[in-house]
Amino acid sequence: MQISYTSMGERRIHGINKVGLYTLVRKEVERFLKVYTQTLIAPAITTLLFYTVFALAFGGLQRKMEDGTSYLDFLAPGLVMMAMAQNAFSNTSSSIVISKIQGNIVDLLMPPLSAGEILTGYMLGSVLRGLTVGFTTFLVLSVFVHVHIHSVLLVLLFAVLGTYMMGSLGITAGIWSDKFDQIAAFTNFIVTPLTFLSGTFYRIGMLPEEWRFAASMNPFFYMIDGFRSGFVGHADGSMLAGIGLLVTVNVLLTALAYWMFKTGYKIKS
Repeated sequence: MQISYTSMGERRIHGINKVGLYTLVRKEVERFLKVYTQTLIAPAITTLLFYTVFALAFGGLQRKMEDGTSYLDFLAPGLVMMAMAQNAFSNTSSSIVISKIQGNIVDLLMPPLSAGEILTGYMLGSVLRGLTVGFTTFLVLSVFVHVHIHSVLLVLLFAVLGTYMMGSLGITAGIWSDKFDQIAAFTNFIVTPLTFLSGTFYRIGMLPEEWRFAASMNPFFYMIDGFRSGFVGHADGSMLAGIGLLVTVNVLLTALAYWMFKTGYKIKS
């Protein structure tokens, strides 16, 4: 890494600040590991409670899907992906909002870190938290039910695409928000509804045609549907369309987050 200055005194960073990037990633990872009861154990317990309610209160033990898949086998991957998505979003959004409110966001802006390195550090921390939550939740569910895995590749692919999307969305929401009320509103009115209405608990084929079309435009649906197909071997939507849409959304959100860091939108004023 090299640092140079323009005639106007503007700092230019050349190369990759490996030490700074590693430090930022380590900070983000240690931040959620230090409160593991809240960030890892709580999502696993919540997922298990969802699973128990649908198994016992709604007759899930006897239900079968149209293709013969047990409803509980259908339900489990969706719940795991939901926990991963919500925690990936929470990791970046809460980290940035807390830094802005406490005023220590300057500690991130002063070191010789480029906008791309800051973005990469936050994204790696978010994806790692999402994957860790998913693995922990999977282990907890495995104690009570035998979870089948049809394709490890699909499970990993959609896990990474999904957590990346939610992490980048969390960055944009965190930078945009000036207080906890705003990030809570973003979570309650955007993230949670889109997650719950994306086929987590049902097949979209059960919806009326107009709602089915709306669901097919929802990237959250493809995130969950693709992840589930890695377990049950069946997808409600097109796998290629899902991968293409998720990649496109991830590119757009990454570009937006990079622009926010590059211009200092709501973080340098």
